[in-house]
Amino acid sequence: MQEIFKDLKIVELAGVLAGPSVGYFFAELGANVIKIENPKTNGDVTRSWKLKNEDPKSNTSSYFWSVNGLKEFVSLDISQPKDLTKLYDHIKHADIVISNYKKGDDQKLKVDYSTLSKLKKDLIYASISGFGNESPRTAYDLILQAESGFMFMNGEPNSVPTKMPVALIDIIAGHQLKEAILIALIKKYKTKKGSRVSVSLFDSAVASLANQATNWLIGNHLPVASGSLHPNIAPYGELFITKDKHYITFAIGANKQFEALCTVINNNTLAKDPKFGSNQNRIKNRQELYGILNNHISKFLFKDIFKACEKHEVPIGKIRNMKEVFELPEAKEMLREIKDGKVNKKVVSSIGFKFIK
Repeated sequence: MQEIFKDLKIVELAGVLAGPSVGYFFAELGANVIKIENPKTNGDVTRSWKLKNEDPKSNTSSYFWSVNGLKEFVSLDISQPKDLTKLYDHIKHADIVISNYKKGDDQKLKVDYSTLSKLKKDLIYASISGFGNESPRTAYDLILQAESGFMFMNGEPNSVPTKMPVALIDIIAGHQLKEAILIALIKKYKTKKGSRVSVSLFDSAVASLANQATNWLIGNHLPVASGSLHPNIAPYGELFITKDKHYITFAIGANKQFEALCTVINNNTLAKDPKFGSNQNRIKNRQELYGILNNHISKFLFKDIFKACEKHEVPIGKIRNMKEVFELPEAKEMLREIKDGKVNKKVVSSIGFKFIK
């Protein structure tokens, strides 16, 4: 499975996170991904997005390597005819082009779909924009988190709007573009014809609002910041501290799971209380329920309540920092090594699925 796209050639004209994440995905599956970088700007801007403790002399950052491993880096100033010709030579043998230009810049640089599809008739041209192909707005993930409602909903009650700590809109848009490209590849194999597919960060963000969108559109409920709490389910997202000071949380999505949680904490009468007997009633009486659960859970050691929850199939999670995450065997399986010159570096794979057979 790892080499399934070994015959695929991709030219990446994209920078930052969303577009390059797509190139990285295909590179991990064996594709030859050529990343074109502008020498006038010292390449992809994320090369300079360094933590304060990173080597200032290095021409790459940790951020850059999150989505740029396994690619071939080619430095071209395509505003110059000579370098544009070199790019065209790559395009003539490419299957896919990935771009993320602002409106009009692709035409100005002569790398728009109309131009490049004349070089390769069955080319798949995949582009990412901020607010759609007709919008001139410059967009970063932060701007989309603000504009699409995520920041308004994120944070603790009565806190200021809060950005998510991962550029999740970029990642989601990258997934949307992968899907569009895979559909275009199926079309190409069936019809021998190329495609132009595009994704906007805004559309990707809105498409990901899921139940929060329908809570408003159908339920007339305006989602607001509520910490980790779920508006439709309880207890779900409340934070508890064990006797040995570990933060844990539960995702109780069914009455059966709630009854099992009550068994774990040795309070079976709680499940029979009409105030907590249904999910809707648990939401109505959420604060009272939290107090009862918190009183019981604070008497358990983490290892004991975790083991009991596993036994009774209660969805429990420990709040882990990044160090703790990558101590888990499941997380270690997601790591891969890439080369930065002569140095091997560990990065996370972009592939979260297993192709069984």
